[in-house]
Amino acid sequence: MAEKPTYLLIDSQVLPDVFLKVVRAKEMLARGKVKSAAMAARACGISRSAFYKYKDSVELFDRGGGSMITLYFSLADEPGVLSAVLGCVYDAGANILTINQNLPADGVAPVTIALKLGEQTTAAQLQISLLGIPGVVRVREI
Repeated sequence: MAEKPTYLLIDSQVLPDVFLKVVRAKEMLARGKVKSAAMAARACGISRSAFYKYKDSVELFDRGGGSMITLYFSLADEPGVLSAVLGCVYDAGANILTINQNLPADGVAPVTIALKLGEQTTAAQLQISLLGIPGVVRVREI
């Protein structure tokens, strides 16, 4: 029976450069900057075999500065309301992780948005800004 993997959190400065280069190559592939693993490996200065050896074992750990929150909205069923909400989230420096909008009932649509706050914004500040948007009936953190 195979042993369970053991995970370690290690400062990348004490590891060989190949690990960060594999992470960079994986990112290039995911973002479509290169078309193949061979091109990604070459662009990052590693061999294709090194890429394949470590690609499934190396992930970037992002501490991130902001906190993640989920907001529940009741939005008026009017054109542009959700767009205005997304613009406000962008202006606050937050990063949207997921959006779920259900069909409107009684003139309002329930929307849930999970996001990562920017370092300069608090959940309370964002909620106050969002409530000022015409068509935002209700917003609360869940």
